[in-house]
Amino acid sequence: MVMKVHGGVASTATMRVFATLYEKNLEFEFVPVDLRAGEHKKEPFLALNPFGQVPAFEDGDLKLFESRAITGYIAHAYADKGTPLVCEGKPMATVGVWMEVEAHQFDTLASKLQWELVYKPMFGMAMDAAVVEENEPKLAKVLDVYEARLSQSKYLGCDCFTLADLHHLPTLTNLMGTPLKKLFDARPKVSAWVADIMARPAWAKVLAMRSQK
Repeated sequence: MVMKVHGGVASTATMRVFATLYEKNLEFEFVPVDLRAGEHKKEPFLALNPFGQVPAFEDGDLKLFESRAITGYIAHAYADKGTPLVCEGKPMATVGVWMEVEAHQFDTLASKLQWELVYKPMFGMAMDAAVVEENEPKLAKVLDVYEARLSQSKYLGCDCFTLADLHHLPTLTNLMGTPLKKLFDARPKVSAWVADIMARPAWAKVLAMRSQK
């Protein structure tokens, strides 16, 4: 049975799952969920994710939600396919640390900034400058930590590309189209890392899907 991803092509969480599947060279069926019509808040979608958020994922009789849990499952269950994305033993512990950093340090700030600088203008809403002013310096401090880490390792988790890097891609790509690009450009190691991971062929496929919506 072909895996199914239920979500939206512009959803950063859904894009994380797409990127993982493309890195793994796995076939999947995309099942569009009309977020504007609120399909994610109604049955039958709620049977897949009771919290009413995209994406939801099916692999045979296995049903999952929460994008990072889905990417972790794909990376481990299909470890012999495509890009490894995870590793064995002690190195995986470090990868796990940076996966947590992405979720709890980077994304909490980046998502707030993304909402103000990317999505609000898209929906014709007024940006809240105070939110940007509050969170921009906080993100800069996180990127200082990244700069130090990337001075020791080519990628965040280890010297190879893993989920710790991949999970950044959707929000990171959106922020690079805003004035906050300067925060990444000002840090040489971070800037090189951004260019590297955004240039991956699997990510280009995800962006192509988004552009066709």
